[in-house]
Amino acid sequence: MSIYADTSFAVSLYLPDRHSSEAERRMASRPGLWLTPLHEAEWIHALERHIFHRHLSRREGERIYADFERDRKAGVWVEANLPELAFDVCAQLARRHMARLGNRTLDTLHVACALELKAEEFWSFDERQAKLARAAGLRTS
Repeated sequence: MSIYADTSFAVSLYLPDRHSSEAERRMASRPGLWLTPLHEAEWIHALERHIFHRHLSRREGERIYADFERDRKAGVWVEANLPELAFDVCAQLARRHMARLGNRTLDTLHVACALELKAEEFWSFDERQAKLARAAGLRTS
């Protein structure tokens, strides 16, 4: 099964939060999750934001970066380029659903990427984003 997880899911795997135990439970089945440049950019911003706010030290951040890179090399993440039509699909999704659901651009872009990569399921801890994924025809959990 191909699964597209948004960045909130990836962050919960590496930075303890209220969703971390659920993220770990889902990962127990050892799925391969898509990783696009969008994920990487958002994930780095999230980690650096934790360092900026002093929730993590630079040393802890470097350890988390190393964990992420280890998982990349181990194949936890299925690396993919941003799909060519992702921005077009993002705009179409916004036109169809934004006024009703209120999604942000980057969240809509994640759903567009999932659709373009032919994901069968979409994982997110953001309920508004999950609603958009369902409206676009993706299974969510």
